[in-house]
Amino acid sequence: MSAPLPPALLATLQARQPLLWLNPQLGSALPASAPTPQAVAAAEARLQRCAGLLAELFAELAATRGQIESPLCAASALHTALGLGPAAGRTLLKCDHALPVAGSIKARGGFHEVLAHAEALALQHGVIQPEDDRRLLAGAAARCLFASHRVVVGSTGNLGLSIGIMAAALGFQAVVHMSVEAKEWKKARLRQRGVTVVEHAGDYAAAVAAGRATAEADPNSYFVDDEHSLPLLLGYAAAARPLAAQLAASGISVDDAHPLFVYLPSGVGGAPGGICHGLKQLFGRNVHCFFAEPVASPCMLVQLASGSDAPLSVYDIGLDNRTEADGLAVGQASPLVAPLMRSQLSGVFTVDDDALFRQRLLVEDHGGMAVEPSAAAAVAGPGWLCNSRAGQAYLAAHGLQQQLADSHHLIWTTGGSLVPAEEHQRFRQRGLLLQG
Repeated sequence: MSAPLPPALLATLQARQPLLWLNPQLGSALPASAPTPQAVAAAEARLQRCAGLLAELFAELAATRGQIESPLCAASALHTALGLGPAAGRTLLKCDHALPVAGSIKARGGFHEVLAHAEALALQHGVIQPEDDRRLLAGAAARCLFASHRVVVGSTGNLGLSIGIMAAALGFQAVVHMSVEAKEWKKARLRQRGVTVVEHAGDYAAAVAAGRATAEADPNSYFVDDEHSLPLLLGYAAAARPLAAQLAASGISVDDAHPLFVYLPSGVGGAPGGICHGLKQLFGRNVHCFFAEPVASPCMLVQLASGSDAPLSVYDIGLDNRTEADGLAVGQASPLVAPLMRSQLSGVFTVDDDALFRQRLLVEDHGGMAVEPSAAAAVAGPGWLCNSRAGQAYLAAHGLQQQLADSHHLIWTTGGSLVPAEEHQRFRQRGLLLQG
């Protein structure tokens, strides 16, 4: 298939050369289907009323009374290690790699969707009433109901962990369809939680298609569709308001004089797209979101750069979607999220596999945090913005050059705390070898 991309961009993508692509449609009108502030607020309210339930189900959430949240950390040493000085502002880490229970950003959307389904099912069958304490969803009547229902998802790993763990904890039959190449430790952890793991020879898309097909054939199955799910997107968007509170508590303003630049690893686009949407609702033009994608799998970049609503995959431009960043190995962007990002996303930068391990090492040595390689994909974002020709063009076009020293760069780390120690050691050794 011929790709409707500019020839120079197409050549760079096909050569797998890292780049920063700027979105020319930033600021255009949102699609009519865009989630409203009221829809995001409803997701926030659901997570609040289910907090007691979560604290009861998971000992790890007792200290936070069921709140699913991660630390916001200053990263001055990492800022310096990235070759940035005071004129470039300051760098922060949003530590979703340390989210309790599921250990990744996917806990936000995944937990929210399973909770929304459990609420709806329990209300439909009269197990709870709208005003009831949601801790009843862990009671005998609810468990008896959920035991006859199945929750199904297709995943490369972290979403499967989130959905599988939450569904199994409530008593659902949980089934996760995964590529055979997904990390073995993730499959093992799911099975330990009583989740059924079904492996497929194909890639992420094949696992999703298989999961969807099995769910459609069973009236008691509910399919969590990472490519099209509004409840997932809203769960991610609900992360924006707690982050705003963390920024305010740290004395950090986000306004015309203090821009916020946010860098998010992206696979199919649901998690970073939801967060971007939530942040844009709160901060408008003063927040600037960039996605990080592997050079082998830049699906959101390809879709947005095509300027078309017709789906376009990385396979269509001759890429193979093979990367060490398993959570980002996605061939085609979410058709739900891509139209939102057309008007809200500032740009996309790409990263090769070797850089993932070098950047992971930087986070470990200069941030004190052990993350997955895919979670380190966004680390190069501040450098692209401050030091590249494309980044300088973006700053100039938006009148941000004078505000850069008073800005904050927020790197979102998305997974890693559940990774076995021996895996982290392997990641570290590869990073050291590449560092030379």
